[in-house]
Amino acid sequence: MPLFRKSMLVLLLLVAVAGGAAFYGMQSQRDAVVLDAAETPAAQEAAGITVYVTGAVQQPGVVSVAAGARTADAVNACGGLLPQADAEKVNMAQPLKDGQQIRVPEKKAAGAASGSAAAGKEEDGRVNLNTADAKTLDTLPGVGPATAQKIIDYRESEGGFQSPEDLMKIKGIGQAKYEKLKDKVTI
Repeated sequence: MPLFRKSMLVLLLLVAVAGGAAFYGMQSQRDAVVLDAAETPAAQEAAGITVYVTGAVQQPGVVSVAAGARTADAVNACGGLLPQADAEKVNMAQPLKDGQQIRVPEKKAAGAASGSAAAGKEEDGRVNLNTADAKTLDTLPGVGPATAQKIIDYRESEGGFQSPEDLMKIKGIGQAKYEKLKDKVTI
């Protein structure tokens, strides 16, 4: 075999080996990307979510429930409601979000609240954003019927207010209006 043909054969062999190595390397990278995708937040959320349950439950605390779980699932994971729990104040069918806090209030004693007290009004006069009705919310400065309804819609869609500052997430309530409201509300 002439030297030229041997050189071409060696060159073709080297090109084939290099091509095979490149193909193997790309295949390994693709497999690594697929494995990394399994550890994304979406995959972690599919495994479960963590919520904080407080108030009138048997064992308040942080619990993990399956993705797509409802408030009732988290309450049951805490041992269920206490006898003094006001279950009507909590939407047990509310879908949960990771990191959410669920507060189960206690029923007010019959003599503790006067007959004229508005729903969601605390003993100190502040309005509870998570339990107040539209009429009570309407008593806040700068809050009319439309804004009161936005507050109710927000707490129903988001599972309640986590802090009074969440009011600023509502369209129409900015920093200035929040400053007027912050001492008059609670969660």
